[in-house]
Amino acid sequence: MLCSRAFFLKFLKNKKMKQIDDITWQSNDGLITFKNMDCNEFMAGCKDNEFNLNLSDPPYGFNNGNIPNNAAKQEIYKKYKEQIWDIKPDKFSFEEIFRTSLNQIVWGGNYFSELWTRGNNRGYIFWDKIQVSNKHADGELAWTSFDKNCKLFRYCWSGNRYGFEEELKGVGMPSERIHPTEKPVELYKWIIDNYTKPTDTILDCFGGSMSNAIACHMKRRKLTIIELDSEYFANALFRFSEYEQKVEDIKEFGYAKTKIN
Repeated sequence: MLCSRAFFLKFLKNKKMKQIDDITWQSNDGLITFKNMDCNEFMAGCKDNEFNLNLSDPPYGFNNGNIPNNAAKQEIYKKYKEQIWDIKPDKFSFEEIFRTSLNQIVWGGNYFSELWTRGNNRGYIFWDKIQVSNKHADGELAWTSFDKNCKLFRYCWSGNRYGFEEELKGVGMPSERIHPTEKPVELYKWIIDNYTKPTDTILDCFGGSMSNAIACHMKRRKLTIIELDSEYFANALFRFSEYEQKVEDIKEFGYAKTKIN
C-alpha cells in the first residue's frame, strides 16, 4: 500500500510506533531502529566495528542515474518514482561500510569492484529466483566477507509468481511492491539464520522496502536500517507498522487477518 507522508505519520502515531526525533523511528519493542538520512553521514558518527554485520542492498548503478533506453526498465522507473535512484555508491561509502562493521554482505557484489580486493572472494551467496523467462537474470549475487563456500538460496520472485519451489503461489505478489529492487523477507530470514548469531547487531545502509527489518524482527536481531529517500522511507515504515500490527493481533487474538510477509 502506497501512502502519503501525512497519512503515514498519523497512522504511525495511532499504532504507537516510537518516534525518537525528526528522522528516527523505532519498532514498538525498540529492536529495530529506522533512520531517514544519508548513510555516509550516519556511519561517519559510528565507531570502528560498531556493528557485527553490514547487510545492504545498494543501487547497482546500471544506468548511472539516467533514464534507461530499455522499455521494460523505463516502466520500472515510471511505476515507482520519476526520480534518479539507481546511482552506484561512491568509494567512501564502501570504505565506511568496512570500517564500521566486522563482516559484510553486499547485494550486487559482482558489480562493485571495490569489494573484489577485500578479503576472500569465495563466500558469495547466489539467490536463484526460479525465473520463468529468459528476459531476466536467473538470480542475484551477494558478496560476503565470510570465509565460507558459496551458498545457494532458491526462492521464486518472478512476475506474479513467488515462494519456495515446492509451494509456488501463482497469482499476485505477497504484498504490493513499494521499491524497484524489493527483495523477499524469506531471503533475509535465511541470511540471518546462516550468517548471524542472536547477539549480533546489524546495519543496513540502503533500506528500500525494508524487508530486512521485518526479517530481523521475526528473528529477534537488533537492526539499524537507513533510507535516504523520504517517500520510500514513509512507505516502507508504513509496511513495517502493518506487519507489527499483525504480530500484535497474533499475541492478542491468536491469529492475523492477513498473512505476514
